[in-house]
Amino acid sequence: MEFARLWQEVSKTMKMTDEQVSRKKSQFYSELMLDSRFAPLKGNKWDLRNRRKYEEVHTGSHLISDLDDDVEEREMDDDELDLPKGEDEY
Repeated sequence: MEFARLWQEVSKTMKMTDEQVSRKKSQFYSELMLDSRFAPLKGNKWDLRNRRKYEEVHTGSHLISDLDDDVEEREMDDDELDLPKGEDEY
């Protein structure tokens, strides 16, 4: 089921006011993402995880890029850092 339709059904079932519907939407999405019973699918669709094949709901770790690989690391001198000096020093 697409998220928009799912949210519409949930908010209608819960008899939410228009103000609650707009205020709670992002919280519902976050909780849905964190709930291991649900699986996000392509096209912003959702399904119960136990109704899907393993390959449909698990991403291979080789597809996840390590952001640190893209950032060139270098040493910084204390002069480049805004560290407290004198009486303010730790």
